[in-house]
Amino acid sequence: MVSLLKLANITEEGVCFLSPHDSTPMMLTPEHSIALQNSIGSDIMMQLDDVLVTTSPDKVRMREAMERSVRWLDRCIAAHKNPDRQNLFCIIQGGLDIDMRRECVREMLKRDTPGIAIGGLSGGEAKDDFCKVVAACTEMLPDLKPRYVMGIGYPEDLVVSVALGADMFDCVWPTRTARFGNAITKHGVLNMKKEIYATDFGPIEDGCGCPCCRPADQEGAMGITRAFVHHNAAKETVAAHLLTMHNVWYQLNLMREAREAIIEDRFPAFVRKFFANLYPDKSNYPSWAVDALRGVGIDLMET
Repeated sequence: MVSLLKLANITEEGVCFLSPHDSTPMMLTPEHSIALQNSIGSDIMMQLDDVLVTTSPDKVRMREAMERSVRWLDRCIAAHKNPDRQNLFCIIQGGLDIDMRRECVREMLKRDTPGIAIGGLSGGEAKDDFCKVVAACTEMLPDLKPRYVMGIGYPEDLVVSVALGADMFDCVWPTRTARFGNAITKHGVLNMKKEIYATDFGPIEDGCGCPCCRPADQEGAMGITRAFVHHNAAKETVAAHLLTMHNVWYQLNLMREAREAIIEDRFPAFVRKFFANLYPDKSNYPSWAVDALRGVGIDLMET
């Protein structure tokens, strides 16, 4: 509804898309959306919501989208055939208007869905505004229901959002950046197309446990070198496949480490180490992250 907005018309009934292939009209209603998710057996199902980019200046349209998302949730709940085994999540809307977001949270909580998503972000808004929305929503949400921030995937965003109280995320960035020849590492993103990697026979990242980086003598390991990825990055899709495996593993492992740090009561230290690896010079720490983390008791500038 965002990426194909030029091909879509949103009404109370649903969203009418024009097919990008032959311009055939296609109507997606809350009920049809749920029927599709019921049919494929989704463990987590998302309501159909009316989503607007956060940078939109149209406050009237933003409120319309928020209120319609609440009404559409009611229709999704009514259409849901398998509530005993498929978990329907609501989606909180309201743009960057904190009061509207809180109003939406209150309405969504009345519906008591198994999980709660914060939607509409990653629309070009400033990171400070992004953090304020996440913090305002999570502070109102129940402790024992999963909180899902939709559409974010940069490692810094994940770590800060976890600190702000979020649990789950999704983003195409790890796989999309792999297609451009980029590897995600704890020290930042490496552009494997650069000539410096042509004769680098080390792994993509030392200590990484993904199948690409593990030594070839380990079970299921490939023993892929930076030089091999560099050689293929501009020529063969195999490089994108390998970097996708590496990048997805990195993101999953980052979340695994964050979870373990929370369980072991060492999360602030984990966050400080994460940023120290990414930015050896503290003066380069992004101010939005420093401010957001300070608001939840984690001082990145602490020695």
